[in-house]
Amino acid sequence: MLEAVEEVFPEAKCQRCTVRFCRNVFSVTPRSKVKLVARMLKAIHARESKKAAREKAESVAEELRTMTLSEAAKKVEAGVEETLTYCGFPGEHWTRIRTSNVMERLNREIRRRTRVVGCFPDGNSALMPVCARLRHTAGAQWGNKKYMNMKHLEDASIAG
Repeated sequence: MLEAVEEVFPEAKCQRCTVRFCRNVFSVTPRSKVKLVARMLKAIHARESKKAAREKAESVAEELRTMTLSEAAKKVEAGVEETLTYCGFPGEHWTRIRTSNVMERLNREIRRRTRVVGCFPDGNSALMPVCARLRHTAGAQWGNKKYMNMKHLEDASIAG
C-alpha cells in the first residue's frame, strides 16, 4: 500500500503508528521486561526534536542489546524512523498524527455494526450501514469537533 501511495502522491509523508511500532517491539520482548521496554520506547517519542528522538532511539537500541534483547533492538532500529515523520510538522499537531487511533476507532465501530448482519447479499447492502455510521459520525459532536488547527501549517513550513 505504501508503494501505491508513493506512486500516486509522491510528496506525501507516511507516519507509522507509534502504538503499532511498540507492539511490534513487544512481540519479541519477554513478558517480564515489557514494562521496562515500554518506558524506554515512550522516552523516544517524548523528545522535543527529531534529532533528539533519533539519538534516544540509538541509545535505547544499545541498551536493549545489553539486556540481551537483540531482536527488539533490531526492530527499534529498523522501524523508528517511520514513526518520527510527525516531527516534521508543527508541534501542536504531534499528538494527533503520531497514532492512528481515531481511524481505528471508526473502523471498529463500523465492524461492530456490520458483524450484527453477518452476511450481506451484495456490496450496496453492505455500504448502507457503513455510510449511515459515517454520516452519523460526521453530523454528531465528534464529527463537528475540530481535530487539528490548520493555521499552524500556514505559519510553518513542513520539513522533511
